[in-house]
Amino acid sequence: MFSIEQAKQMAKRLRASLETRDQAVPHATALELVAQQLGYKDWNTASAMLPQESPPPAITFDKPIPILRMFDEIKAREFYLDFLGFSVEFEHRFEADLPLYLGISRDGLQLHLSEHHGDASPGSTVFVPMHNIERLRDELLAKRYGYGRPDIVQQGWGQVLEVHDPFGNRIRFCQS
Repeated sequence: MFSIEQAKQMAKRLRASLETRDQAVPHATALELVAQQLGYKDWNTASAMLPQESPPPAITFDKPIPILRMFDEIKAREFYLDFLGFSVEFEHRFEADLPLYLGISRDGLQLHLSEHHGDASPGSTVFVPMHNIERLRDELLAKRYGYGRPDIVQQGWGQVLEVHDPFGNRIRFCQS
């Protein structure tokens, strides 16, 4: 819904646009035109019905980034980077000998891996809707990873390709 202030700004922009086309109109005419565009009989009706201020912006959420627990940096890199094909976005340690917090991504999917005790529980599952699941399966099988040869399972909701990391976490890739 528009506010009175937004409607006035629309009228101001309308006047400016018409002036560039040598079609100058009084401010009152621009207000009447905006009121009609917003579905009101005239500006007096619109100004009586429109709220004084804009409503607060709607709450919106960006996509979540799952955090998975890891215990061994070398095994995590072998699984997530070498086998699954993720790339490192960032690495963070408070000091050189403290736990690693690692951000990784692949084709729009972001994951965070953490050695910090309180960040996540081992044995978590992440469900990942996707497209071209057969291509992912073929890519993973071609790597001949020593700890898993995932295959697609047909479920009632779609095709599922599940991989298990060295820390007991599961990623379920699913194509509807």
